[in-house]
Amino acid sequence: MSDPTRPLRGAVDLSGLGGPARPASAPAAQAPAGGASPAAGGPASQDPGAIDGPVVEATDATFNQIVGRTSIVPAVAVVWSSQQPQSRALLEDAIDIAAGLDGRVQVVGIDIATNPGIMQAVQPPEVPLALGLVSGQPVPLFSGLVDKEQFRAVLDQLLQVAVQHGVTGRVNASDAPAESQDELPPLHQEAYDAIERDDLDAASAAYEQAIAANPKDTDAQLGLAQVALMKRTRGVDLQAAREAAASDPSDVDAALLIADLDVLGGHVEDAFVRLIDLVRVTADDDRERVKAHLLDLFAVVGNQDERVRKGRTSLMSALF
Repeated sequence: MSDPTRPLRGAVDLSGLGGPARPASAPAAQAPAGGASPAAGGPASQDPGAIDGPVVEATDATFNQIVGRTSIVPAVAVVWSSQQPQSRALLEDAIDIAAGLDGRVQVVGIDIATNPGIMQAVQPPEVPLALGLVSGQPVPLFSGLVDKEQFRAVLDQLLQVAVQHGVTGRVNASDAPAESQDELPPLHQEAYDAIERDDLDAASAAYEQAIAANPKDTDAQLGLAQVALMKRTRGVDLQAAREAAASDPSDVDAALLIADLDVLGGHVEDAFVRLIDLVRVTADDDRERVKAHLLDLFAVVGNQDERVRKGRTSLMSALF
């Protein structure tokens, strides 16, 4: 048996989560989906320190909600692919280990073969891949198959970090996730179904209909903004985009694309800072384009997010 204390291939220092935990906010950056996504594990328990379902299968449409719940209970997400069936072995190991942790961690399975939005956001170097989730923040753990005892040691570290951040809830002990009791409005369900089959035009159309019927439908507005982000970044070569932006910092189009990719990849503050700095050094039409794009990204992340509030303040300072 391998020594569980030795560094794992591809592992990162979990202490990188240091500092005060951020409030969970179902960040759009992790997987694009609009509005109040139905949680794969069912509605939150009446007990504020527990959630339903020890194991959930995440999709493009539900991942945001699942991530948001990690302010209550930490999670380990296992990214695998049904095109590589052997990669599911890591998920099975995670389920076995979690069964002995008294509900202190939720297991999230992600089949990237059927969830292109998560695939683009995570861009795993290989599958399987294990990610920790604490207070809405993703923490890469390791990639590839590892010894179960090593996996258990890494989860122990993750739980220590969760305790430091005050994330000490538990999942309800049940053999299977509870079914969601919340029904979505028909147009919202239509949009989610379209996202799951990768028909983003149909998803946009459904959200636009919902907004036309109720201009105050903030969930539909958020969903429409997130689908627009998915469209803008579809098929983009991340490395080529970053090289283009680095070679010419004054290239507005390249900067806007990198900001989109940063938000999609979870680097929300980086995206905001990039565009706010660009507002300071541009003028006329270019400045208006950058400002308008930044406002779109604010809508993607959500106006209640603290990062958006800070970003708006910084934008006002840059403009005046």
